[in-house]
Amino acid sequence: MEQVNVKTPEHVSLQYKLAGLGSRSSAQIIDFLIVTVIYVGLFLILYLAEDVFFNSFFAFSSYVTAIVIMLLFFIFWGYFFLFELFMGGQTPGKKLLGIRVIQENGQSATALALLIRNLIRIIDFLPVYYFIGILMIFLHPKHKRLGDIVGGTLVVHERGKKKKKKRSPVEQEIEKRGVTKEDLEVDDWTLQQMTPRDWELMKTYADRITKVKGHERKELTKDVAAILMPKVGLALEGKGSDKLEDELLALYLQMRDEWEIQL
Repeated sequence: MEQVNVKTPEHVSLQYKLAGLGSRSSAQIIDFLIVTVIYVGLFLILYLAEDVFFNSFFAFSSYVTAIVIMLLFFIFWGYFFLFELFMGGQTPGKKLLGIRVIQENGQSATALALLIRNLIRIIDFLPVYYFIGILMIFLHPKHKRLGDIVGGTLVVHERGKKKKKKRSPVEQEIEKRGVTKEDLEVDDWTLQQMTPRDWELMKTYADRITKVKGHERKELTKDVAAILMPKVGLALEGKGSDKLEDELLALYLQMRDEWEIQL
């Protein structure tokens, strides 16, 4: 799928995948089927009221014919315009195919832009079943039909929601204990004096701390604290195992910010 870079008014660059002829045609077919069902329902109502309708038709045939034609047009045009307006640039067909209409600047399509693109749909439909529209989408570098060109819109695939990154066991432990890097007062210069070997030791500790229990966990915390805490000017005396663990985890957060950027 072709991509397009869009720069928003806030000067943020966004990348979208353009909806091509295949996905747009499939969405259009779905929407046409729905419109057809609406038309069938309308004619069914007229059929059930045939006495009133046909009497009116023969009495005012030209007026009734004009009204029916206008009604069919407004149903067809209103279907696309109203759905795109109230569903964030999507019709049921577009929603099923995961595409939507946006403005060229990456923002949601305005009512005016949607109004224009759907009015021009009449031209795109000519001479038979979207011939002009299909031809334009096929030839235009951004897969635009005339309505998109005049309305200043794009049809793009929806941006997938980023999956929430799964937290590691140590991150879950840190959150559970309510530890933050602000819990420990260590200046940047001191952190920068830590060596790669210190960071490897801290990473190993963070990886193992959630896997061991009881006495083994206390001994691990005590041994690592004895190596690392003096290097950042922190005392060991008078601190229990839980306190040392909290401080090491806070130090881990600070070192991670420093070393993961460097490495």
